[in-house]
Amino acid sequence: MLHGGFDPLRFALAALAGLLTGIAKTGVPGFGILAVPVMVLAVGDARHSAGWLLPLLCLADLFAIASYRRHADARRLFDLLPWVLGGIAVGFFTLAAPERALRLLVAAIVIVMIVIRWLRTRAGVDAGAAAPPPAPRDRWWQAAGYGVSAGFATTVANAAGPVMNLYLLARRMPKHEFVATGAWFFFAVNLIKVPLYAWHGLIDRRSLMFDVALAPAVIVGALAGRVVLRRMSQAIFDRLVMALTACAAALLLIR
Repeated sequence: MLHGGFDPLRFALAALAGLLTGIAKTGVPGFGILAVPVMVLAVGDARHSAGWLLPLLCLADLFAIASYRRHADARRLFDLLPWVLGGIAVGFFTLAAPERALRLLVAAIVIVMIVIRWLRTRAGVDAGAAAPPPAPRDRWWQAAGYGVSAGFATTVANAAGPVMNLYLLARRMPKHEFVATGAWFFFAVNLIKVPLYAWHGLIDRRSLMFDVALAPAVIVGALAGRVVLRRMSQAIFDRLVMALTACAAALLLIR
């Protein structure tokens, strides 16, 4: 982990992670998972990097909420909430487990969800549907699967993004509603994680000073993300989110 002064190269990597985080929160969900391995390289320790990244995620969440507050549909998240809290509890008690084993488990969960979504989408194409019907309300076991997976993944690896991307894509949300609803979800979840990370010693005075120095990179990324989202079509948005989710699963497997 970082010791002594901040090495310029590592600080540059951390700034890149902050920039990607800002873009992900206001423009292209999926970039956020790319920030995770970059921050690991900057900090030098996968477990502590999660704590160092968390305040930056909260800052970017605030920008996304302020930017798209009129588009959020928080009702979509009510069914998930109790299951997410359960997943966070499981993640809290497994934070002491080997970090690589936890990442592989998260990656496996995401891959299974990608395959399920692909099969459902393919079935719709083969049926010759001209346009997808409105997404039905989740059954309890669907909400449980997404919620527990998201809560667990965000606690052990700051990696709930891929899980929630798949959930929101399945709800067939317009791009602004997608980003806004996700922002509220992650802001609430990330606030819950702050005392849990502090309990495990993953957030301290040094990490917070580091995050303050990185705040400008997050702000620049958040402003850039708004421009990107405004210029991106819905079809490209959906495809890009799915592609980045698949990349996220691969990164969790190999890093």
